[in-house]
Amino acid sequence: MKKKIALVTGGYSGEAVISYRSAATIYTHLDKDKYDVYKIDITPSGWFYEDESGAKTSVEKNDFTISVNSELISFDAVFIGMHGTPGEDGKLQGYFDIIGLPYTSCNAATSALTFNKRYTVAVASMAGIPVASSVHLFKHSPYDINSILQLKLPYFVKPNNGGSSIGMSKVTEASQLEPAIEKAFAEDDQVLIEEMIQGREFTVGVFKSKGEITVLPITEVVAHNEFFDFEAKYGGKSSETTPADVTNDWRTVLETTAKNIYQVFNCSGVVRIDFIYNAAQNKAYMLEINTIPGQSDASVIPQQVRANGWNLTDFYTKIVEEAMKTA
Repeated sequence: MKKKIALVTGGYSGEAVISYRSAATIYTHLDKDKYDVYKIDITPSGWFYEDESGAKTSVEKNDFTISVNSELISFDAVFIGMHGTPGEDGKLQGYFDIIGLPYTSCNAATSALTFNKRYTVAVASMAGIPVASSVHLFKHSPYDINSILQLKLPYFVKPNNGGSSIGMSKVTEASQLEPAIEKAFAEDDQVLIEEMIQGREFTVGVFKSKGEITVLPITEVVAHNEFFDFEAKYGGKSSETTPADVTNDWRTVLETTAKNIYQVFNCSGVVRIDFIYNAAQNKAYMLEINTIPGQSDASVIPQQVRANGWNLTDFYTKIVEEAMKTA
C-alpha cells in the first residue's frame, strides 16, 4: 500500500511565493508509484488541502487529517516545502512532534536555532567553526552607532530571522549604516550586522540517508549585483556553477566543514550551508544554515542532485524514507 505524504507549503511570511515554487517541483518529482501526495497550503487565513483542480478542504488541526470524498486521510509523513515562518523556524516541527507525525526537515530545536542567524553563528563559533564578527540588535533596545562602527567596514546588515535576502543591505561607509538598519528592522524585530569576509562564495548541500551524512557537489555563486540579494537569488542576477571549479584542498575543507556543521547542529533531511572561502587564511567561513533550501527546478539543491548523477525522484525518496525511518 502506498504511503500518504502531506506536502506542506505556503506560510505566513513574504517567502510564501518561494514556497509555492519549491512545492511545485517537489510535487512533480515525488514518486507517485510509492506515495499518494496531498498538497497542504498553510496560510494566515487557514490550513487547506488543495486538489489538482484547485478545490480546497480544511485541515483538522487536532490531528492533521483531511476528509476527501468522505474518506478520512491520515498521513504517514510530511514533506515540508515551506520557507519562512512557521515551516522553517521550528513552529510546525513542534506541532508535528506533539501529534507524532514524522517530517523531512530538522527538528524543532535545530530549526528554531538556525532560523536565528546570530544564535547560529554564536553556536558555530563556540564549536570552532569560522564565522564573521557581528553585532546583534533588538528593536526594543537602544543601540549605539559608534559602537557598531568599531566593526571593520564593509558590513552586511540583514534581518536576523528569515531568508531569501529580503531586507538585506551592504554598507560600505558609515553614513549608510542607519538607513540599512531601518530597512532590516522593517522586516524583523532583530537585526544582524556582520563584517564582510573577502573571498569566493560557495553553497553546499548536505543530507542524511540511511544514517550516513552525504555532501552534494559544491556550487559557487557569483552575484551580478553588488551582493547576493533577493534579486540575485530569484531574479536571475547571479551565476551558479555546479560543481564548483575548486582545488581538491578547498573541496576537502568545504566538505569537512559542512559535515561538521550538520553534526554540530544535529541537522536532519537536506540543508544548504553558505560559505565564504578566504584563500589567504585557507578557511571556509560559515554564513548561514538554510534548513529548508529552495527546491524550484533551477534552485541550488536540484542542481547539485543532478550534478551528482541522480534524479530528483530518487533523491526525494531518500529524504522521505529517512524521515519515516527516524520517526
